[in-house]
Formats: sequence, C-alpha cells, structure tokens
Amino acid sequence: MKKLLLTGFVPFLEFKVNPTEEIAKALDGKVIGNYEVVGRVLPVEFNQTAIRAIELYEEVQPDAVIHLGLAGGRSKITPERIAINCSDGAPDNTGVVLQDAAIEEDGPDGYFSTLPIRQFVNVLQENNYPAQISNSAGTYLCNFVMYNTLHYIQKHNKNTIAGFIHIPASHELSIQQPSVPSWSQRDLQDSIKLLIESLD
Repeated sequence: MKKLLLTGFVPFLEFKVNPTEEIAKALDGKVIGNYEVVGRVLPVEFNQTAIRAIELYEEVQPDAVIHLGLAGGRSKITPERIAINCSDGAPDNTGVVLQDAAIEEDGPDGYFSTLPIRQFVNVLQENNYPAQISNSAGTYLCNFVMYNTLHYIQKHNKNTIAGFIHIPASHELSIQQPSVPSWSQRDLQDSIKLLIESLD
C-alpha cells in the first residue's frame, strides 16, 4: 500500500477556522484508492512550518505529498502550478514578517508541482466541482511549504510526487465573513478524496 502525506494548516490571520485542518484530521488513517492517508496539521510559522513538514516527510516516507491551504476569496479548488523562491507579505501566527526573502539562497527561482494538476482539475470538473489550475501560490506560508517540500525532494533525489492545492472557505468560515465565497465542509473533503482516488 502506498502512503500519502496530507497536510492542512491551523487558523491564521483573520480566518478563525481553517477547513484544511479538518480535512487532514478527517482523512487521517483512511485508505483511499491506492493510498493510506497520513493527515497532519502544520503551524503557520515561518520558523517552524518547513521544519515540521520535512520531519513528517522523513517519518512517513510517503509516495505522494498533498499540502492543502485555505484561499479565502477563491471560489474554486485550485491546484498550484509552481512555488517561487520568495517569502513576502502578512505576519505569520508569531508575528514574523518577511519581505522579498529568499526561501533558499542558492535554490532555483521556482519548482513546478509534480502532482497531476491537469488531471486533478479534469476529475473535479467531471464531478461538478469547480476547479482550475492556479499559476501563483502567493508568497505566504502556502508557497513556502510547497517550495521547501519540492526542494527537499529534489535535493535528496526522492521519487515522491508533491504539490499544493488551495481550497475555498467553508460555510462555517463564511458565516463569520459573509463576503467570502464558500463550500460545504463535506464537499471540500469529498473533492480531496476524489483527487486522491485519481492518483496511480
């Protein structure tokens, strides 16, 4: 049985709940398609997130890694095409602010996802879940963890496929922030299950 490391994040900034945390917890230990899922939750901290992600990678030795992140404001599920070697933007949960900061000083400008992102979008659309490829994971913790994971895999010549998927807010979050588009938590979770089922 193959293993898949699935991560979500704790709440951050103005988002008081994070649906990715719930998905990671709900799918932990499940067998979905060809994969046993190991679901874990990452901190929103530049000093800890990548360290924790690599610790989990070493512990699980997964065949695939899917990092999930909340994109409050997006209405579709959006697999990310690329992570860039830059951190910038809002404070993390400890108040750390990075500006134009390289993630890896000698690292490449970017890493493309090795997940089948076009297949993911097609599968979701075929099952009536709105989806499209995103060409920017931003410069916050989502991009940060995607870049670090792909850099580690490349550096250590691992065969693991890995990448990042942004999801919309849940209805629970939308109640707190009425202007934010939302999906039901069940639909968010079922859509991620579909993507895992589609993996070889």
